[in-house]
Amino acid sequence: MAMSFSLHQDYQNLPIDIQTSKLLDWLVDRRHCNLKWQSHVLTIREKINAAIQDMPESEEIKQLLSGSYIHYFHCLRIVDILKGTEASTKNIFGRYSSQRMKDWQEILSLYEKENTYLVELASLLVRNVSYEIPSLKKQISKCQQLQQEYSRKEEECQLGAAEMRERFYSSCKQYGITGDNVRRELLALVKDLPALLTEIGAGARVLSEAIDSYQACVQFVCESATEQVVPMLRHVQERGNSTVYEWRRGVEPTMVERPRAEEVPEQQDEEAIDWGDLGVESTPAPVGVDYSISGEDGAQAEEVDWGISLEPDPQGAGTDGIDWGDGSGGDPVQITVLEAGIQVPDGVARGPDALTLLESPETRNQFIDELMELETFLSQRIMEMSEEADVVSVSQFQLAPPILQGQTTHKVDAMVSAVRELIGRLTNLRMQHLFLILASPRYVDRVSELLRQKLKQAELLVLKKELTAQKRQEALEEQGTLEPKLDLLVQKTKELQKLIETDISKRYSGRPVNLMGTSL
Repeated sequence: MAMSFSLHQDYQNLPIDIQTSKLLDWLVDRRHCNLKWQSHVLTIREKINAAIQDMPESEEIKQLLSGSYIHYFHCLRIVDILKGTEASTKNIFGRYSSQRMKDWQEILSLYEKENTYLVELASLLVRNVSYEIPSLKKQISKCQQLQQEYSRKEEECQLGAAEMRERFYSSCKQYGITGDNVRRELLALVKDLPALLTEIGAGARVLSEAIDSYQACVQFVCESATEQVVPMLRHVQERGNSTVYEWRRGVEPTMVERPRAEEVPEQQDEEAIDWGDLGVESTPAPVGVDYSISGEDGAQAEEVDWGISLEPDPQGAGTDGIDWGDGSGGDPVQITVLEAGIQVPDGVARGPDALTLLESPETRNQFIDELMELETFLSQRIMEMSEEADVVSVSQFQLAPPILQGQTTHKVDAMVSAVRELIGRLTNLRMQHLFLILASPRYVDRVSELLRQKLKQAELLVLKKELTAQKRQEALEEQGTLEPKLDLLVQKTKELQKLIETDISKRYSGRPVNLMGTSL
């Protein structure tokens, strides 16, 4: 007897573990609920929706009816509240004549029929555990992920904008400008270019000893050589950055007419460009010259007379009908060849001849070539002087001119440094850009546009950063609205779990019931 009581007691303490995902099937299999419970729940929901339209003024009822799914236990509480508000409608038989009370009592009766309330609560629990709560957690996780991604993009945009600005100012530094007004500053640099070239030309004066050493070495090694080495470098060393006219003719011009610089407006409308005649100036024909061409019928073609007759020569004179002279045969033919264009008076430097040697691309390239030639000679000379043990080399220069014998490695090295410094001043990146601007003023617009693009990209990255920050803030605000919903849903789900476990426990003589797999 005692053993039977002990076994019964052990059985009572044995918990009932139910997997939450299989709770509905468990209730139906054990005949706690009807298989067609969903149709019953629909009927109950319709009656609840109708009943809540007529409710007494009560703060607790308002809280019960707002923001949550009304289930069986809510209806129980509503009925308890109505017992107080509808007490005056109670008759001598203990029944309520109030329609409100009748409606809610009917709802409770339908809920309790075939334990419909239990299966509805189980359905709510399963839906919250399997779908609602995971969905909210996923949305919150996505909001957090978006915030991290937007933060990373903000940093990338900030770094990118800083890099583009750094590139802009680095490029401006290479051009030698500040970047406040790129086009104006570049044009101002070109105006200073003649002064810079004059300084470079004056810097060639220190190369006199190097040029004399090169000339002496060439004449010593090649005794038959009589030509001067590096003639343009010698010319600039003596006369500075003179005009091309002076370099070609050996005399200074009495008048210099420099080419007019092309003016490019800051904003050029492509459709409004007047190409004209492509820069070809029409020159009126000299007076007294007839360029008509005569045919057999005497008609004129293009009003040009080249002195060529298309009729056969009746006397057979000339060759192919062309008369090269006056037909008398007495005086020899005089042919005068005139240069194309308008003749330039003597002493006037006009057009390309009016440019300085370092302005003209052709003469500037020759000047740089001669500097490199001189640098190569001096570098080779340093190598030869460093080979003191070479007896052949020492004996070879015993008869050399004094300017070669008196040289030292230190002195020649200083000459090389001077030549290289002059080459660097002419060929650095800034001077290359200035020469390009000088050759084509429209290059200024291209450079300005390229630099403006870098600043524009930096501005776009800043704008993108602001938009990304706004999206990050939106994701943060969305997370702020979802988290309270999740907390409330978890709280309600725990309440449902507790109610279901308690109700099932009553059906099994108080045995403990555990709903597994909720992980709340």
